[in-house]
Amino acid sequence: VSHDLVKMAASVLCRRTASLWGVFRSISSQNTLTPEFTRCGSFLQVAAYNPKPLKLNLKDPYIPDRDSEKTPEWQKSEKYDRKLFARYGSASGVDAAKLWPSPEKLKEIIAEEQEWNPSLQEMLNNIASREKERARILQAREKLIAANMAKMPQMVADWRRDVRTLKQKQREDKARRDRLLAEARERFGYALDPRSPKFQEMVKEIEKEEKKKKKLLKRRRKEEDARATEVSGTSEPA
Repeated sequence: VSHDLVKMAASVLCRRTASLWGVFRSISSQNTLTPEFTRCGSFLQVAAYNPKPLKLNLKDPYIPDRDSEKTPEWQKSEKYDRKLFARYGSASGVDAAKLWPSPEKLKEIIAEEQEWNPSLQEMLNNIASREKERARILQAREKLIAANMAKMPQMVADWRRDVRTLKQKQREDKARRDRLLAEARERFGYALDPRSPKFQEMVKEIEKEEKKKKKLLKRRRKEEDARATEVSGTSEPA
């Protein structure tokens, strides 16, 4: 029984293989068989894609229809007309006279050309003027340096005098501060902080006393000068 089953299975398999091979042969005559590989193995995939041919006219030049709404605006411009005429010439149907700029546009082009592309003489004049300005600035700078160098000895002397004055003032301030601290220690019997209110009050009192002494001394000098003037007036012969 098993032998008969094996023969029956083999005959069925042969018939199916023959039918499949016929199908593949008929398909391969019309389409392309493309091998594909997957994880499970390799098999044949039939590419049955039949694209429609594009109806493009590559022989005649493409001239856009200006009256059509489907035509883009950039294809209706003068710039695009210049490109068409440059590529196809008279076959583009573009009037060459219309491509020439108007008088106003021509003036703008000439002005722009003169501004961005000056003549050789203008370039030489610009270079000469720049060199002259650079020389003037350099000469003025050299004059300023020479004048400052001439003033340098006097400036150094003034600086040294200011330094001496500042140091003298610092010494005088230090001596006055030490004197005030010594006087405060003598008055109160102990050292005071120069920032304390008591010390500041004492300094104000001393300043008032010094002002009074200066006024009194100034008045005495005036009186002495007046007396000396009177004495010198009376001693002169009549």
